[in-house]
Amino acid sequence: MNIVAAIKRVPTTEAIAKVGADGKSLDQAGWQYMASFYDEIAVEAALQAKEKHGGSVTVLTLGPSDASKELREFLARGADAAVILKDADPSSRDALCTAKALCAKIKALGADLAFFGKVATDRDNAAVGAMVGTMLGWATVTDVVGIELTPTGGKARRETEHGVETVEFALPAVVTCSKGLCEPRRSNLKGIMAAKSKAIPEESFESAPSQQVVVKVDLPPARKAGRIVGEGAGAVPALMDALKNEAKIL
Repeated sequence: MNIVAAIKRVPTTEAIAKVGADGKSLDQAGWQYMASFYDEIAVEAALQAKEKHGGSVTVLTLGPSDASKELREFLARGADAAVILKDADPSSRDALCTAKALCAKIKALGADLAFFGKVATDRDNAAVGAMVGTMLGWATVTDVVGIELTPTGGKARRETEHGVETVEFALPAVVTCSKGLCEPRRSNLKGIMAAKSKAIPEESFESAPSQQVVVKVDLPPARKAGRIVGEGAGAVPALMDALKNEAKIL
């Protein structure tokens, strides 16, 4: 089974958001990066599929050369290969533009199965995986929390607004992974040493124009400082008055 896991390099949760000098982007000075949380689950699902059914796992990303750090970590966990579709400024691309680039490479790799995180933890679009599946014309199952694969297809449990539904699908397929599907493993010393010697090619790709353009970035207004209206049961009337007349939520 030829498996691809797509990942995205995103800022860590400690990153401080500041508007850039152009007013249209965020100032990334001093940021640290990591693989998006749900993408780690996608890689783990790909590795488990390989261990059960054989084949290989390629980890794919669209991003800068520095994304090799995250890719090498996944090589250390057991992925067979990794590829960077080199783009110094991936944040300037919309979801459709990104999906087109990933779609072309997944097709070129001859994949049978592609795993994505259900959503990237920086933009929360939850769009790229489903777009790739649609462009490829493959079965596409989103928000998956459980999966049973066979050499020709599988059965998946996916979260919906009305509960968990079970669906069957045939390969080739795209699966977007949600929390609870599996627990990402950690790399061991043997894997880390082996990953150091693996080449991570950086490839160009045919760039499609973005259909959306950021015209302005604003930070949310600062939250007002809290205040203590009193202590104990005697403070209840003052609290109720504040909730009704100041916060206006009663």
